[in-house]
Amino acid sequence: MLQKRLLFVFFSILLAATASSAGAQVVPSAYADKGISVTVGGMGSIFQPDYEGAAITTQFSTTYLCAGLTGVYCIPAAQNSQYPLLGVGAYVDVKYNRWIQIEAEGRWLRFNQYQNISQDNYLIGPRVPIHRFWKAQIYGKALWGKAKMTFPPIFQPAGRVSFTDIAFGGGADIKLSRRFSLRLPDVEYQYWPKWSNASLKPYGASVGIGYKIF
Repeated sequence: MLQKRLLFVFFSILLAATASSAGAQVVPSAYADKGISVTVGGMGSIFQPDYEGAAITTQFSTTYLCAGLTGVYCIPAAQNSQYPLLGVGAYVDVKYNRWIQIEAEGRWLRFNQYQNISQDNYLIGPRVPIHRFWKAQIYGKALWGKAKMTFPPIFQPAGRVSFTDIAFGGGADIKLSRRFSLRLPDVEYQYWPKWSNASLKPYGASVGIGYKIF
């Protein structure tokens, strides 16, 4: 449900920005840079999922039964993985003015899976410009939303499980032309506060290409 709400907000922001831009076309060019702007982009990502399939067995009821074991339950245990997840993503940056900016992103880490482990992210939150030099804009961000994860077959019932996801990060957008920019890199540290019987802390980096719609 939250995923659908985030997607709704994601596209609502884009539509509202488009409508605002349409009404601002008559503004003199001298003031154009002070108006709203929207950039959309795609990216490739590599992430340390903070999980490699470890399980702790217990006789007490938890979320998962251990497959093939009667009356035994499994608890996932966080650990650094030797198998980083790879994936693709998309983002939308909406700039209302110099200090009011919003970023929304979706990321699907589905490649280089180990024991069926994958992670998806659907996040939105403020983006803060920190410093501009040469053609690069350095920024920070604080995002919130939902993560979805699949677990190894030992955990029953199998399927994609949702978790709250809080992310902090930043990076640099390098202007290539009037419309195109290179995102290199974008780094992100995530905190899943309620994962299994503890928390999960994935982290990674992304590179991408952005296109300024207006």
